[in-house]
Amino acid sequence: MTTSPEPPASAERQLCGLVSGLAQKISDHLRERAATLGLTAAQATALRELSGPMTMRELADRMSCEPSNATFVVDRLEKQGLIERRAHPTDRRARHLVLTPQGTALRERLLALLAQDSPLGGLTPQRQRLLQDLLEQAIAPTDRGRADGGG
Repeated sequence: MTTSPEPPASAERQLCGLVSGLAQKISDHLRERAATLGLTAAQATALRELSGPMTMRELADRMSCEPSNATFVVDRLEKQGLIERRAHPTDRRARHLVLTPQGTALRERLLALLAQDSPLGGLTPQRQRLLQDLLEQAIAPTDRGRADGGG
């Protein structure tokens, strides 16, 4: 008796399980590393994503949360002397979030810790880039007729 290929719904279910499992491993890894630095997972995420001056909305987008949640996290980081709010260079209504020297040093330590035993560490840089490309394609708004990358 021959086995037929899995139906698309089953393959999609398996893929969703793998993506969810990877997201959980990354989250656990972040939480463990953050704790060694006395940070919450949300604070570590904010520091990881604050790669340069940006607005609260930009940070919230990078953290995948609402701006009000990002504000709460930034308030705590600001009280710890890790982040400053500065005038935005072109929009006087907005403020730029900027790491202090102490925040920059802590971010560098965090990034080094996150690189150790990373859940993605078993992938070559090329495979990491391929995975990134595939995930970006999967979450991007797309013309359904071209979802497979074809014309």
